[in-house]
Amino acid sequence: MTNHTAATLTVLGLESSCDDTAAAVLRTDGSSVDILSNIVLGQQELHAGFGGVVPEIAARAHAEKLDLAVEAALKHAALDLSQIDAIAVTAGPGLIGGVMAGVMLAKGLAAATGKPMVGVNHLAGHALTPRLTDGIAFPYLMLLVSGGHCQFLLVDGVDDFTRLGGTIDDAPGEAFDKVAKLLGLGQPGGPLVEAEARMGDPERFALPRPLLDRPDCDMSFSGLKTAVLRARDGLVAAQGGLYAQDRADICASFQAAMTDVLAEKTRRALKLYMDRAPQAPVLAVAGGVAANQSIRAALERVGQAAGARFLAPPLKLCTDNAAMIAWAGLERMRMGARDDLTLAARPRWPLDTTSAPMLGAGKKGAKA
Repeated sequence: MTNHTAATLTVLGLESSCDDTAAAVLRTDGSSVDILSNIVLGQQELHAGFGGVVPEIAARAHAEKLDLAVEAALKHAALDLSQIDAIAVTAGPGLIGGVMAGVMLAKGLAAATGKPMVGVNHLAGHALTPRLTDGIAFPYLMLLVSGGHCQFLLVDGVDDFTRLGGTIDDAPGEAFDKVAKLLGLGQPGGPLVEAEARMGDPERFALPRPLLDRPDCDMSFSGLKTAVLRARDGLVAAQGGLYAQDRADICASFQAAMTDVLAEKTRRALKLYMDRAPQAPVLAVAGGVAANQSIRAALERVGQAAGARFLAPPLKLCTDNAAMIAWAGLERMRMGARDDLTLAARPRWPLDTTSAPMLGAGKKGAKA
């Protein structure tokens, strides 16, 4: 590859907030952007026996894999560190050991190369992804729905977010994982529960739709998970165990309840957004749970009914990745943001600094 000109900017992104160690190289010439590499090293096999992410194991794996991810990202992009113009790194929120590993590596690279560094809010990485993939303008409505987070955000600018609502306890991905564990399906739970649900009857079990009686955009999924536990225990007590169809029907009923809640709360958030009369309304969704086809289809119907464009980035950019961190870092740098070696790792870092904090802290990361 030929040397880039002064008009281009090449950013190395680092992501290590949960259980994916990621590095990516992104390049822009000011009018277009290219993802030159996007490396994600997962840790699923390390946590499989624990029913969830173990923070200490995740932190150690990040420390062992981050330099390998960077090396792979640079090799895939056919670049070396001297050709990188800046470094962007997730500085929070997330599991603090992993975040610290990423921040320390970014500091070392910045100190060694003299390149500028910028800390990025992991949630901003997700929230700004539609601008990377589709170049949409502000403002838009973002539903961030993942293993550790679930919130509706009005995105008015690179650093301008208003939270309209969110989960007050378990995030949807966390609830999927817990239901999978209750039913002995293994991890990660989301794809396994979805696969079971395709073979099940979503109306067999009358599971609750929490907080639909409240007019706001807040959600709760802990009670739904408990209802699944009771349904399972009732079947075990009545017939001495679970049949395959029982498991499929529970998964289908759970997924239907989750979908109904997300769809209705999205409808309410979309109305608040549409009341502001945006010229080209967009409903965007990101996070691993956005890969669920039932949920995605329901959200798309909600957007269409309101006259809003529905946008879901490709799956590899919905789940945790470093390309989104490089992009968010680039967006912040365009606004003049820079960080020095005092950059701190933050377990909690709300995007909306004016709203009251969400309650609770999920197993996969701090609520923000």
